[in-house]
Amino acid sequence: KRRPLSKCGMEPGGGDASLTLRGLQNRSHGKIKLRKRKSTLYFSTQEKSARRRGDLLGENIYLVLFTIALRILNCFLVQTSFVPDEYWQSLEVSHHMVFNNYGYLTWEWTERLRSYTYPLLFASIYKILHLLGKDSVQLLIWIPRLAQALVSAVADVRLYSLMKQLENQEVARWVFFCQLCSWFTWYCCTRTLTNTMETVLTIIALFYYPLEGSKSMNSVKYSSLVALAFIIRPTAVIPWTPLLFRHFCQEPRKLDLILHHFLPVGFVTLSLSLMIDRIFFGQWTLVQFNFLKFNVLQNLGTFYGSHPWHWYFSQGFPVILGTHLPFFIHGCYLAPKRYRILLVTVLWTLLVYSMLSHKEFRFIYPVLPFCMVFCGYSLTHLKTWKKPALSFLFLSNLFLALYTGLVHQRGTLDVMSHIQKVCYNNPSESSASIFIMMPCHSTPYYSHVHCPLPMRFLQCPPDLTGKSHYLDEADVFYLNPLNWLHREFHDDASLPTHLITFSILEEEISAFLISSNYNRTAVFFHTHLPEGRIGSHVYVYERKLKGKFNTKMKF
Repeated sequence: KRRPLSKCGMEPGGGDASLTLRGLQNRSHGKIKLRKRKSTLYFSTQEKSARRRGDLLGENIYLVLFTIALRILNCFLVQTSFVPDEYWQSLEVSHHMVFNNYGYLTWEWTERLRSYTYPLLFASIYKILHLLGKDSVQLLIWIPRLAQALVSAVADVRLYSLMKQLENQEVARWVFFCQLCSWFTWYCCTRTLTNTMETVLTIIALFYYPLEGSKSMNSVKYSSLVALAFIIRPTAVIPWTPLLFRHFCQEPRKLDLILHHFLPVGFVTLSLSLMIDRIFFGQWTLVQFNFLKFNVLQNLGTFYGSHPWHWYFSQGFPVILGTHLPFFIHGCYLAPKRYRILLVTVLWTLLVYSMLSHKEFRFIYPVLPFCMVFCGYSLTHLKTWKKPALSFLFLSNLFLALYTGLVHQRGTLDVMSHIQKVCYNNPSESSASIFIMMPCHSTPYYSHVHCPLPMRFLQCPPDLTGKSHYLDEADVFYLNPLNWLHREFHDDASLPTHLITFSILEEEISAFLISSNYNRTAVFFHTHLPEGRIGSHVYVYERKLKGKFNTKMKF
């Protein structure tokens, strides 16, 4: 009786079937190659770590190196002055800390309104250069700025990483583009300003802030960065107030957040600040309270100028945004609700600063990166007009960045190079002395000369005694410059060898220059937009002594 055939068409016990089974058994003992998955979900830990070796700061190494290279180029293409604080609240203080045999501290340090924490960063660099015997004046000028450029580059990369987490690579790319081509960011991000460091720390802290969709949230890290920003510049508390309040409201374990995160971080950073200031002031000082008391409670900042309440909305904010403004407005309409807290932070900051009489562009610089988020979101959703919009945004900001960085207000820096030559190229002129007849703090000082050359400038401390009709030395000088000079320098022995002033003053003091044998020896372009006490050029006058003839030079 025949057995039924199997499904293969072979008899179960037949020879062919046994060969087939034996072949399958032999194959089972061999290695079977499986196709490898390319998805990162299937990568082993070793493979993932190998892939990360090509990364830097969690991003592609080429992106990071490009950003660093761009900010270094940015640093060298900013050769103009902005505000006195970029020298007098950082480099001049650092120079005094390391080379205390000569230097100058403004009244803010004698009144203990500023913390030594930020200048200590540059003082450390100065000390290392000094110990290595490399403390040339050019290195003292450029190394701190390059350090600031490097930190700003890290902040740019962090902003890109944050947007890639919150959205996608396309949105992150356009936010990154807006950040890099912002003319005001280009103008400020390599300057040694406390506002610059405040902005940098704010961006990096935002990377760790618990925004919806963020994968890098860390309460200790972001609160530490915010606390450090507050120590460097107490006004950092203004933009972070709504952000901290939102985090507190959304946190389910509120007591744990305060007791285990905010309080320990605040205690450590404030203790560090107190110890640093105790060392350099010689007494325990809470400079953050003194700063807020002077600028907010007493509102003495109005001594340096005041503006109407709407200035930030009508001028300040539109100017620093520049041609980004229409994209910012467009992005505000398109952005999801989770970005509403960033917009609230921008508006809150503008409103708070509007209540203070003394206003400056740099005060609202820390919220500019928040605005770039909305600008990038706008560019992402542009379809028809994207290429013309990108060209317009890039070229308009490029012009502003290069003009303000290379042309506008450069004379007060160029003249310091001339003073360096007076000290270093003429060692026989040991009796040389400099008098700067400009609005006070118009130029840097010993940090840009690094030579114990006797120098003097017109003083302008605010009235801390409550006098009704107070005039500082600069105000008294500009009331009648000619009489002031004749009264101050009553004999030849008291006359400085070099006078430095803006061109606008030359006609008014020409009688003094002629009678005291001063010749104009150098001219430096300063600005196309002279106003008030600031002229278009900086003039250098040198006193003609017996047996010496001067040659007129123009730069």
